[in-house]
Amino acid sequence: MKQFKTLFIAAALFIGATSFVSAQSKVAHINTSELIKAMPQMKTAQADMEKVGKTYEADIAAMRAELQTKMKQYEAEATTKTQEENEKRYEEVQADQLAIQQYGANAQQQLQKKEFDLLKPITEKAKAAIVKVAKAQGFNYVLDSAQGGGVIMAEGKDLMADVKKELGI
Repeated sequence: MKQFKTLFIAAALFIGATSFVSAQSKVAHINTSELIKAMPQMKTAQADMEKVGKTYEADIAAMRAELQTKMKQYEAEATTKTQEENEKRYEEVQADQLAIQQYGANAQQQLQKKEFDLLKPITEKAKAAIVKVAKAQGFNYVLDSAQGGGVIMAEGKDLMADVKKELGI
């Protein structure tokens, strides 16, 4: 009877442990930053961003050169002009400098907006591929193992190769 009781307890523990193990969620990880960098759309987006950024830089450089020319002209003519005219010219130079600063700030905002608009479909496509692969392989959770993501992986399945295959890269 004592052996039967011990056998029954052992069987109950075995069944409980088995059901506990099967009830655990499957977890995988992927470095989303690396995935997004590997996507061909990202290279195109970066090229577009560089092109727009260079255009803004050229515009700002032209505005500064024009201002420098104006300032040199005003300095050369300062002795031949009245105090009132020189003050107006000084205010004009100040207004031009402010306009250049405002244009630079606006350009930065436009670059950030363009970057967001370009990256949003890329990240959504990557996320959709990750979700599709994870569901197909039976994973309940996929953690982002990118540096700074707050996840340190000791072991677990890395979905990078499978997701790249899904994306055709």
